[in-house]
Amino acid sequence: MASPERNKKILLDMVKQPSNDHCADCGAPEPDWASYKLGVFVCVNCSGTHRDLPAISRIKSIGLDFWDDSLVEFMKTRGNAAANAFYEKCVPPFYYRPQEKDCVVLKDQWIRAKYERREFTGENYSLQQVYSSGLYERILWKKGKDNKQFLKRRFLLSETDFTLRYFTKEDSKKPKAVISMKDRGAVFQPEKIGHAHGLQISYLEEERTRNLFVYHDNSQEIVSCFNAIRATRFAYLKKVDPNSRECDLVPLITRSSIKEGYMEKTGPTQWEPFKKRWFILNLTDRKLSYFKTSLDALELGAVFIGTEVHGYSVREGQPKGNRSGRWRFGVTLETPDRQFVFLCDQEQDQREWIEAFKLVISQPMLPQHYNTEANMRRMKK
Repeated sequence: MASPERNKKILLDMVKQPSNDHCADCGAPEPDWASYKLGVFVCVNCSGTHRDLPAISRIKSIGLDFWDDSLVEFMKTRGNAAANAFYEKCVPPFYYRPQEKDCVVLKDQWIRAKYERREFTGENYSLQQVYSSGLYERILWKKGKDNKQFLKRRFLLSETDFTLRYFTKEDSKKPKAVISMKDRGAVFQPEKIGHAHGLQISYLEEERTRNLFVYHDNSQEIVSCFNAIRATRFAYLKKVDPNSRECDLVPLITRSSIKEGYMEKTGPTQWEPFKKRWFILNLTDRKLSYFKTSLDALELGAVFIGTEVHGYSVREGQPKGNRSGRWRFGVTLETPDRQFVFLCDQEQDQREWIEAFKLVISQPMLPQHYNTEANMRRMKK
C-alpha cells in the first residue's frame, strides 16, 4: 500500500536535485508540479500546457496530490536531465528556448514542439523545415504605419539575400519594403500590440529604428515565423563571421530591450515643455530610443549610453530650478554631449529606469558600440 508521506518526501528530495530544481521547460526555479507520463518536473505555468496534452502528459502536484508507488518509481528512473537529453536532442542553435518570464505563446508552442510534435528528437526533421529551409512565406496581419488598423500583408523571408520583404497585395511582385538582416530583431509584445500572438519586428533604416507590428491567429504559425526570422539572422551572422562559435553568435540574433515604458522628456535647454514619450532601452546596442507612442513605427530620436569611464552616469532626481512636468519622479542621465532629464509617473518606474541605465553603463563597450556611437553623433550634426 502506498505511503503518501513517504512518496511525498521522495518527490521533494528529487525536485531538489540539480536539473530537477528548475522547470524542465522554462527554467523557473522550484517547480512544484510533475508529469508522471514524461517523468519531468515543471512549474505551475507550464503545467497548464501539459494539462492540455492528456495523450502526451499527465500532471500532478508534488505536494498536494496522491502519488502511487509505481508513479514515484517511474519518476525516479526519469528526471529533467534524462528527458531533455531525449526531447531536446536536436534543437537548432537559433531556435528560441523560452524562459520563465516569456509570453504564453512561446512557452506553449515550445512544450508542444518538444513533446507533442517531437520536433527535436531527431525523428521529425521535416517539421523543422517550416522555419529552417531558408525560405519562409506567410500572410500576417500588420499594423498600418499611421493608424491602429491591422491589414493582411504577404511576408517573404529569404536566406538567399538575407532580406524580409512584405507586399500590400497577396499577388503583388513589387514589395512595399525590403528589410536587410544586418540590423534586425523580433520580439513578442502581446500586451503592447493587444494580441496574444503579437510580434514586433525592429530594424534600422538610415540609423533610425523602425518597427513593424504583426500577428497571426494561429499560435504555431507565429512562433514558426519568429524562429524563421531568427534562423535567417543566424545564417547572416555566420556568413559575416564564419570563424565565430555558434554559442557566441546566438546572443546577437535579436535585440531585446531591458526596459520599456513611458517617461516625460524635455529638450536640450531643459526649458522646453515636457512631452510624454515611449522609451526603449536596449543593452545589445546601448541605445535609448524614444517614440511618440508605444506603437509608433519610426523612432523620434535616440541616445547612446556608454560607460562611466567615457563620461556617462545616471542619478535620481532632476537639477534644481528646472522646469517641471506633470510627473514628479526625475531621472538625470549625464552624457559627454549633454544632460538628459526624464520624469516618471511612479517611484517604482523611476527605480527601474535607474537600475536599467546603471546596468548598461556598467557593461564594457565592444568595438561595434564605438561604431554605433560615432554614427549617432554623425547623424546629429
